[in-house]
Amino acid sequence: MNWAALVQPLTHENWSNQHVSAQLIPATRRCLADSAHRRKAARSMSLDPYRATAQEKVLDAEQAVLGSMLLSSDAISVVSGILEPTDYYRPAHETIHRTICLMHEQGTPADPITAAAALGRSGDLNRVGGASYLHTLVQAVPTVAHAEHYAHIIRDAAQDRRLDSAGMRILQRGDEGDTAAVRADAIAALEQLATADQWGEPTPLGEHRALPTFPVESLPGWLRDQVAAVAEFTQTPPDLAATMGLAALSTAAGGRVNVQVRPGWTEQTNLYLVCAMPPASRKSDVFAAMTAPIYRIESELQQQARSGIIEAQTAKDAAESEVEGLMAKARKAGDAVDRQQLVAEVSAARMLADDISVPPTPRLTVSGDITPEPLTHLLATHRCLAALSPEGDLFDIIAGRYSGTPNLGVFLQAHKGERLQTDRITRDQPTVDRPALTIGVTPQPTVLQDLAAAAGARDRGLLARFLFALPPSNLGFRRVRTAPVPEATSNTYDARLELLVRTLTDLPEAVTIPLTTQADSAVECLQEELETQLRPEQPLSHITDWAGKLVGATVRIAGLLHLADRITTGWGDPVSRDCVQRAAAIAAYYTAHALAVFDLIGSDPAASDAGHILEWLTRPRQNGSHRTTVKRRDVVGGVRRFRGRTGDIDPALRLLEEHGYLRSDPAPGPGRGRSANVTFRVHPRLRELLDGL
Repeated sequence: MNWAALVQPLTHENWSNQHVSAQLIPATRRCLADSAHRRKAARSMSLDPYRATAQEKVLDAEQAVLGSMLLSSDAISVVSGILEPTDYYRPAHETIHRTICLMHEQGTPADPITAAAALGRSGDLNRVGGASYLHTLVQAVPTVAHAEHYAHIIRDAAQDRRLDSAGMRILQRGDEGDTAAVRADAIAALEQLATADQWGEPTPLGEHRALPTFPVESLPGWLRDQVAAVAEFTQTPPDLAATMGLAALSTAAGGRVNVQVRPGWTEQTNLYLVCAMPPASRKSDVFAAMTAPIYRIESELQQQARSGIIEAQTAKDAAESEVEGLMAKARKAGDAVDRQQLVAEVSAARMLADDISVPPTPRLTVSGDITPEPLTHLLATHRCLAALSPEGDLFDIIAGRYSGTPNLGVFLQAHKGERLQTDRITRDQPTVDRPALTIGVTPQPTVLQDLAAAAGARDRGLLARFLFALPPSNLGFRRVRTAPVPEATSNTYDARLELLVRTLTDLPEAVTIPLTTQADSAVECLQEELETQLRPEQPLSHITDWAGKLVGATVRIAGLLHLADRITTGWGDPVSRDCVQRAAAIAAYYTAHALAVFDLIGSDPAASDAGHILEWLTRPRQNGSHRTTVKRRDVVGGVRRFRGRTGDIDPALRLLEEHGYLRSDPAPGPGRGRSANVTFRVHPRLRELLDGL
């Protein structure tokens, strides 16, 4: 398509909307049809006949091209003559291409080992998939001789993406009434295609889309009303109160009620929950409002058990004193004493003392800064406990604050209910089967990064056991005067939660509730939907460890919803399909937030810095205009984040360039580095693109 010929007539000032509609729009549709035809042809040239989509084939071609470049210096010359770095679909591939070409220009051999070293020095190695991914690229090469062919596939796909973007922009404006605006937009779009200096759609730095709000409508009415009222009173996102509300339900039911999905598949109802928010977000206020009944009930249970504990302890002390008296008599006895009879009396007295069991002081919770050893001891005593805290101290301890090395065992076992056994448990505290720990904490987001950095936290599956919430802060947008939580609402919440706790803590042993047939079918549908999302290049492919536990977590949530719904009307009945569907809505919420959390804990500082630069670039200057170019010193003066840490600017600018937000026009001066002299052109549609996120 001759785009220059299409642009030239549009410069005529006498063109009207009728001319635009009659000439430009049909021509654009023909161009889009041509693009579709070429994509169809590309689909017939598959590197792998079992991969059906054009996008997957383009990714195959990108891997084959980069692998060829790592195997042959001749391939580097051939490919770099065909492709621009921005032609790649995956930003990681663009980064690898730039690195290989730079090494080639410097005369450095490029192979998986040297390229990994170069990417490591630039701080990009983890972002592109690590050293192992470079070896994957090499293994993806059918033959180096076809590198040119694969490069043309990538270039054609990039041109198609630009063509589609420009064409759709023209079509969307074609029916508007402002002739000058339509013509100007059409010229701008087509001129980008008529020249080699084309701006494609930039690749997002990460998941910038607004995260969903907790689906409060999925909660039982009495809990839903409390969550909404607390969120309104404290001017906090409902996510915070809802997550701690689930933690309260889990404290009551976890380990005491199980849900059987099918024979051989049973889930406990304890959850590990995290709602991360920045300081001054009123986390402590919300935490107190949602957990106060738990602590009150725990205190009452302890008071009610006090007399029985004292009575049993007194009886045991008396029996042990009798044993000591008989032992003293035995020590002083002479030959005339029947020692066999005395031994029999002592043995009988000791057995009687041992048979007197002193019940432990009831516990529902442990402190948020408990270390693994005391936690193991307490779980062996009480079996079902909750670690609740408005801070992130627990994560510091898990990461090994006191011991110097992470101790994850008890946290892994107590989520699943695996047999808890340790030599540190005393004779009086036997090994316990099916321990159940609930975790409900509200740390700062940076604490999650510290936890992720702990040895084994990801590899051993600790992070995969948590349901994460990462709601935005309301700081700066809160109303000063708000209505307090209605007394009727808080009283109902308190009473229902107390009934739930007392009913379930009185159970002599754990109860297992089945699913209805319809609920089982709903779980099966969830399994099938999830399975496809775990495939390569699908949304959950990079967090399969977490997603692999998602259906089980959904069943646990469904069990808690069932108990909260039916605590007064047959809670032992099978769990319904409705509970599973409501739990699935909550699980979908946690899935979206988990993706954001894993992006956060897997990101490098350059990505965060780049986001701040983008936000600054979208602000208008004092005269109302927007920046079309920017220099490094402009960023230093404009973004407060970099004051005192100017060395962090270059990685962020490089990342923005690789993702297509900036383009550099280097003009090095004598004896000066590139970064001090380069001018970056800003993507002409930057504001529009970011507004759409």
